[in-house]
Amino acid sequence: MAACCSGAAILAVFALIATLLALLYAPGPVGGAAAVTGPPLLLLLLLRRLRRRDGGTDRRVCVLVLGDIGRSPRMQYHVLSLSKHGYQVTFVGFLDSKPHRDVLTEENIKIVSISEVKGIKVGPKILTYVTKVVAQSLQLLHVLLNMELQSHILMQNPPGLPSIAASWLVCFLRGSSFIIDWHNYGYTIMSLSHGAAHPVVRLAKWYEHFFGPLASHSLCVTNAMKDDLRENWGIKATTLYDRPAAIFRETPLKLQHELFVRLADTHPQFRHSGRDGEDGELERTVFSVRDLTDDTVTLRAERPALLISSTSWTEDEDFSVLLKALEEYEDLIKGGASLPSLVCVITGKGPQKEHYRKLMDSLHLQHVEICTPWLEAEDYPVLLGSADLGVCLHKSSSGLDLPMKVVDMFGCCLPVCAIHFKCLHELVKHEENGLIFRDSEELAEQLKSLLSEFPSSDGRLGTFRRNLRSSRGQRWDDNWDQNVLPLITGP
Repeated sequence: MAACCSGAAILAVFALIATLLALLYAPGPVGGAAAVTGPPLLLLLLLRRLRRRDGGTDRRVCVLVLGDIGRSPRMQYHVLSLSKHGYQVTFVGFLDSKPHRDVLTEENIKIVSISEVKGIKVGPKILTYVTKVVAQSLQLLHVLLNMELQSHILMQNPPGLPSIAASWLVCFLRGSSFIIDWHNYGYTIMSLSHGAAHPVVRLAKWYEHFFGPLASHSLCVTNAMKDDLRENWGIKATTLYDRPAAIFRETPLKLQHELFVRLADTHPQFRHSGRDGEDGELERTVFSVRDLTDDTVTLRAERPALLISSTSWTEDEDFSVLLKALEEYEDLIKGGASLPSLVCVITGKGPQKEHYRKLMDSLHLQHVEICTPWLEAEDYPVLLGSADLGVCLHKSSSGLDLPMKVVDMFGCCLPVCAIHFKCLHELVKHEENGLIFRDSEELAEQLKSLLSEFPSSDGRLGTFRRNLRSSRGQRWDDNWDQNVLPLITGP
């Protein structure tokens, strides 16, 4: 009963907002007898105006991310797929980091930048949170109502507060189709820092459960999430597995060397430690050598292994697990184990980055070097395709989503060590394309086992890479055409 009353209250608020919008958007004064019949009449006029279609309406789609679009690869892929099929795409989100070059250069794609609202910073925290949600809602309504009529709004969740409600209201007012792409559940991410019993977390859970089913269509990232949405949310979703884009592939040696040279300018871990004058006809990095006389590139036989991980530096990835494993790996070498040195590259931006960088600086490792570069969108797949082993520490807050970073690594035929969680088996096949671990000790043992024959390709690491080469599945384009295009073109 309480849920029904709350739902009615929410709808009443939206009706009031719609009436206020009618007053704002409808031209001309209101007075006299019109005061009685005016608001309903103005609302009808507003709806007629907002739903006015033209010849291009059916070919326009808005893609919305209440986050940094440069760090939202799946939504960038949606945008590129829509553009490929001739749709005019309006891409709405924060423009904090540079999106992929194709997103910036495609004529069919228009980026509309919105800003992250902070809320009032005085008074209790709940006031800051409420004012942030209200201000962000008004910003989204302003942007979405002022753009040309879109046939569909496709939005990412999470984050979905307040974008699910705002998008649904706009689609209701304008007659657009509303599609939610469920990457996870927002309330489960909030519970990592606040606890599941926190009132804000409970409100966020109710919010997603109430507004989620209002979408015209839903996408999700795993079959486990599809089942959960159907059984516990009453939502019929289509599973759209993350698939690597064509840019994720094994990197040719020359491109590897060019990237290593660029990274060596800012990150000493990539620099060759020998004397510059020992051979003026060779251009060296710690991994590669280029012969300037004939432009050939080779990998150094004594090179360290290149270990890569990527992260958003949030609570659902505990990088202390990797750091402890690297310490144990260091102890193995000091104890006489025949293992290569490591260069561990951890890419990404996020709130906990500085915390972990301080921990890294305190390690003082001799045989393991760690760097945390931020890579341009074009360089990230090149580095993945140059690496020897990937590590994933993503532990789904809901247990129902999969790490896209592993998808990208597999696209580059890069074997992965991934930390265990509920539905990881849908992606990582233990002892086939990688290994699954539960703690730092197990990860250290896996590093020892996989790198014991490095750089030879005869060991387990080489076997996993060959398995990935021979079992390449669908790429993103075919997967999208099969699962999403029918939702866009259908009635």
